[in-house]
Formats: sequence, C-alpha cells, structure tokens
Amino acid sequence: MTKAVNPTTSNYETTKADIWQGRIDAEDGQAGMRFHQKVLVADKDELLETDCKDGVVLLGFACDEGVKRNKGRVGAVQAPDVIRKALANMAWHHDNPAAMTTNESTNTSTFIDGGNIYCNDTDLARSQQELAKHVEAALNKQKKVIVLGGGHEIAWGTFQGLSRHLQTVHQHFECSNVSKPKIGIINFDAHFDLRTYSTDDKAFPTSSGTPFNQIAKHCQQLGWEFNYACLGVSRASNTQALFTLADELGVHYREDHQLASYLLAERISELNTFIDKVDYLYLTIDIDVFSACTAPGVSAPAARGISLESVEALLQPIFNAKNGAGQAKLLVADLAEYNPNFDIDNQTARLAARLTWDISRAMLSN
Repeated sequence: MTKAVNPTTSNYETTKADIWQGRIDAEDGQAGMRFHQKVLVADKDELLETDCKDGVVLLGFACDEGVKRNKGRVGAVQAPDVIRKALANMAWHHDNPAAMTTNESTNTSTFIDGGNIYCNDTDLARSQQELAKHVEAALNKQKKVIVLGGGHEIAWGTFQGLSRHLQTVHQHFECSNVSKPKIGIINFDAHFDLRTYSTDDKAFPTSSGTPFNQIAKHCQQLGWEFNYACLGVSRASNTQALFTLADELGVHYREDHQLASYLLAERISELNTFIDKVDYLYLTIDIDVFSACTAPGVSAPAARGISLESVEALLQPIFNAKNGAGQAKLLVADLAEYNPNFDIDNQTARLAARLTWDISRAMLSN
C-alpha cells in the first residue's frame, strides 16, 4: 500500500485547512464565491454536534489496501486531498437567502468537510468500520454524504454506514407490515467487484474487488433485497464466473458498448424502472469506467470505457429521483480508484472534482 498521507496512528484526521485554497473574486461579493470559501472544515466531534440540516458532508477514504490485495496499481490512498484541491476553486452556486448572514466571519456553508479516514497496518476492515461510523453519523444528522476514495473497497464502508442509518430509521416498523428499506445501488464501473472472498479473510481476502459481494451477503443476512445496477461493465475485464454470479444475484448490468450515445434513451428508461422500485439510492462511481484518454489516472485503466457525456445523461434520473414524500432518494455517493500516481496534468483529478461538484449540486438543490 502506498504510504503517504497519515502522520498519526489514528484511523481519522481532520482535513488540513490549507487544502482548501483558490482564487478570490472580491469584486463580485457573495456572487463570486468558490468552494474553498464556503466549505466548513470540521473534526468528527464538531460533525456529530452540529445541528444544521439538509447539507452535504464530504469525507475522504485514504486507503488503497484493497487495491493492493486485488493486485492493482496502488496510489489511490493519495486521492481524496488531490480531489479536494481540484474542487476548491470551482464556483459555488448553492446559497439561499435564509442562510445568508451579514457577519462575514461566520461560515454559513452547508458543505462540511468531515476529514479523512485512513487504513493503518493493512487493517482494511477497521478502516471500513471507521468510514461506516462517519457515514452513519452524518446521515443521522439528516445530511447527505459524499465520500472520496481510495480504492473501491470504499463501497463496503459506505454501504455499512447507510445500512446502519436505515436500520435505525426503520426499526419501529419491525413489527408492522411496512416493508424493509429497499436500497438501490448504482455503480458506474468497468468491473462488477463481486469477487469471491473467504470468511476468515485469509485464503481469499476482501479487497477492492469484493465489496458488492460483501454487500449482497449483508443484505441476505438482514433479509433485504439486493438491488444492484452496474453500468459500463467491460466483458474483457470480467471473467465468466463474475457474469454468472451477477446473473444469479439478479444484477442489472449493461456493458460499456451498450452505453453508446445512440442507445442512451433505452438505458435511461431502464434506469428509471430500476429507480422506481427502490426507496433510497447509493451512487458509486469507479473512475476507471471512463476511457483511459479521459481518465488516465486510475488503478486499472480502460482500453474502451464510456464517455463522460453518457455518464452525465444517466446521472440525471438519479439526481431527480424523489420518493412519495417528495424527498430525494439519493442519500450517499462515493468516488473510487482515482490514482494520482498515473494522472496527466491533473486531468483525472479535475474529472473527479467535476463529478463531485455535480453530485453536491444535486444534493444541495434537493
């Protein structure tokens, strides 16, 4: 695993304030704000204590131990802060009059940076548990969550946090006829990440290639439906065993060539059908779903991949999805597998930051 960023033995550290720097357009006043001027950097205790609702919490999962175990190219451990730096200078469009203040020393931002979770001593399970705790805490405060990876082992931590939150929300329904929560997982990825693992985590250890198999078993234990859509799968990069397991689990998947622009209307219709059947959405984007020319800085570059335009079109139904009460279905999202070691002129960092910008815009608008 690439060592880099964690100077302590703790699994958690507050984001350094100097990460959030950028241009200041003082002449434009509040209308000229950028992310670095609006973000509130909080430690985990402040995050737990804050009472502001309907905001977004940004977390970093600085870990690529799962990538190493999966025999991939390490380096994603450095990604969260690199993405933050690329996001810092992007324009802010989220203020509403009720949240404004004349006291310029008070940050009224509803975008909170909740810090980084690290993987120490190759203890992947512990770091995923730490991530789950932070995701759950933010959701319990009625905030949406975005997590920046890190390898795709991030998904097991993110989902556990979401699962615990929803168990709390729905626990008073246990003795009633109300159905259990239906979570729709939408993964833009060249890989299923359904690899087999052993329960002792030794013979076949969990990794960046196993999270959705872990989630499937977790849902089975809870008696929940496993609603998993994987969009952008590369048949050249997934064995027949993985396709067979995906079929057995009822995974809704479409291959990379099926996401061409002339097929998007059909894909969007299918995605809307998937979304209509669930109560909540968890969005996860593996940056290696894009072609290598668009995203060179990833753990496993794609020879073909899919276009940013296709992903943007498919994100819209996810962003617009509402439940019967008019609330957004999308509660949590994460980005995985950005690897700064192989980036070219921060091209992939800017892509990841733009995706984060799009997701936060949707979350703060709903």
